[in-house]
Amino acid sequence: MANKNAYFQLKLQMDGTYLLLYPGTEQNRLELKEIDEYLRSKRIEYDKEELKQALVGFRDFKKLKLSDRVYTKEKEGLSVQISEDRMSVVGRFYPPAEGGHLFTKAEIVSELVRAGVKFGAKEEVLNSFLEDRQYCKDYLLAEAMPQVEGKNAVFTYHFNTDLSRKPKLNEDGSVDFHQLETICPVEAGDVLVTLTPAVPGKPGLDVTGRVIAPATVKKMSLRKEKNTCISEDGLTLYSEVDGLVSLIDDKVFVSNIYEVQADVDASTGDIKFAGSVFIHGNVITGFTVEAEGDIIVDGVVEGARLKAGGQIVLKRGIQGMGRGVLEAKGNIITKFIENATVKTSGYVSTEAIMHSNVEADGEVTASGRRGFVVGGEIRSGTAISVRTAGSAMGTVTVLEIGADAKHMEEHRRISEELPEYEAELEKVTQTYNVLTRRMLAGGKLGADKISLLKTARESKESLEKQIQTMLTRMEELQEISGAQSSGCIRVRGVIYPGCKVVMYNTTYYVRSEMKYCRLIKDHADVKMVEY
Repeated sequence: MANKNAYFQLKLQMDGTYLLLYPGTEQNRLELKEIDEYLRSKRIEYDKEELKQALVGFRDFKKLKLSDRVYTKEKEGLSVQISEDRMSVVGRFYPPAEGGHLFTKAEIVSELVRAGVKFGAKEEVLNSFLEDRQYCKDYLLAEAMPQVEGKNAVFTYHFNTDLSRKPKLNEDGSVDFHQLETICPVEAGDVLVTLTPAVPGKPGLDVTGRVIAPATVKKMSLRKEKNTCISEDGLTLYSEVDGLVSLIDDKVFVSNIYEVQADVDASTGDIKFAGSVFIHGNVITGFTVEAEGDIIVDGVVEGARLKAGGQIVLKRGIQGMGRGVLEAKGNIITKFIENATVKTSGYVSTEAIMHSNVEADGEVTASGRRGFVVGGEIRSGTAISVRTAGSAMGTVTVLEIGADAKHMEEHRRISEELPEYEAELEKVTQTYNVLTRRMLAGGKLGADKISLLKTARESKESLEKQIQTMLTRMEELQEISGAQSSGCIRVRGVIYPGCKVVMYNTTYYVRSEMKYCRLIKDHADVKMVEY
């Protein structure tokens, strides 16, 4: 059949070797580079400039004499190109010299093997060429068998695991304690987690016969924790009890609930429970409630201490009387905070904070109709958001943004302890220097003085190491604080004079009222920008 592509062919005659140029029926071009590479591979000498001119405007059959020499009659040719990723092989066939040998199917396969192709030969393409030989055309002669990637195992949680979500607000600005999405109650038999097992991948082969390994899949299995059980097929985790479910360090915990129907007072005593505690009344001054899970209080907390491994939710608030303490690893959500100490690794959400010390790794938000903070010290690792800060009376109120509460507390502790260590080092150094000078001056030291000198030297070295360790740690904490310098203080109403703003160890005193603004760290200064 007629060749659809333009192609070239050698012709041997008595007077020399010729090149036949066929235009074909397709709109492709003969390239000088391809013909040149072919002729050089056959070691045929010719005039390259003459060939170049013959290809200019080539549309009709041409016959070009290459040499007076009669070269060997070439058989059908095949150029094989293996892709860089070894996933495919493209071949171009070249016609034999007139009357030359044509490839058989076995010979084409041999050519592929010689080029390094050991897998994936496309037999249907080879057959197609043998039935209708087309030259100077790309044929996809072989393809790799790609690997089949597997799928990682996946846990699907059937409860809320995002504790960063804030409680919903009612239209009047108050917190809706009936829809706390951060609290996840469950009943016995509820599905907690389902596991979609990992699906291993299948290896492939490239065209050179090398194995293509699929990526390693992540395998996982459900783990039984307290108050949970796993189905026989290992794919479903259930709750065994009524309680509250939470995800802590990638482990699913169900805390059975201890309910106190009235107040926590002399009739109940202090409470320490391995699950969650739900108090329907108040928590009276002087009493302690500790829970490994959440603590939920319907009433008011007075000068009491609450410590939770999960969240603390006070549906009314805390009137701490200077003695009340709230500590939680999760979030703290309360109506108000008054004369109390609050520490949490999560966020704090309330409507008002009065004369209290509040420390949170997450954001501290005073929202709702009041949304004010007055008196005390508020510290957050990320942001503070209030409607009103301070008061028209100039009440001293500290708003601090920096590293998280643990780092800030560690920095303050080291700052307080460092002068004591330095004073002790100064005393020990004086003793060491006096005894050393006496010994260098030729004075004899008694056994007691020698012992004292040894002790002073050891204490001096130990204190110097401790002080250096403390200074290094303070520098690290400063770097942590600097790395987290994107926090801000948002004021949706007014911030009054008397407020002290500390942002990553930079202090700013509010001298006049400012409204609807944000306070941010700008290089070495605290800067006010529009809200």
